[in-house]
Amino acid sequence: MRRPLKLHPHSVCAAVTGIEVEVTRPAGGSLILSYAATGTIGDLLLPQAAAPTRANELWRHTCFEAFVMDAAGEAYYEFNFAPSTRWAVYRFERYRSGMQAVTEIEPPQIGGQSTQDRHTLRATLSLPDPQAGRSLRLGLAAVIEEKNGNTSFWALAHSPGRPDFHHADGFALELPRG
Repeated sequence: MRRPLKLHPHSVCAAVTGIEVEVTRPAGGSLILSYAATGTIGDLLLPQAAAPTRANELWRHTCFEAFVMDAAGEAYYEFNFAPSTRWAVYRFERYRSGMQAVTEIEPPQIGGQSTQDRHTLRATLSLPDPQAGRSLRLGLAAVIEEKNGNTSFWALAHSPGRPDFHHADGFALELPRG
């Protein structure tokens, strides 16, 4: 299933005209997320390719994100995927509380490609055992940094006020048991 991300009402983005995410849930407790940003890609600040290692604070620059919650709970996982192939995974007990780095899952597989008018990032991730096979709620998002110094925030849905990808309003995609 393919879903468009919406630009936050307080954000401005001259370089990107749209972002879509295709979500696939193959058997075996994994997700495949394919993000596609269209526009004037040369105007984006994209991190240089690097070794696919864990890194913190990826969201401070161009980064694609997924928030995954068991449909029946409050705990959720935050996955960050940088165009550099660096990544991070965190677990929260509830809204912005009890954050822990997750080390017990396989590192996501990340690949990307840029053309003049499109940047794609594909991430294949293993879901933590408590979520594999269950109904899920997803929040999909992106932080886009432009060469002009502007940063914009994109998500399936936005909560009122400042951008907040952790807010329950952002968990707008329901996936049935996989």
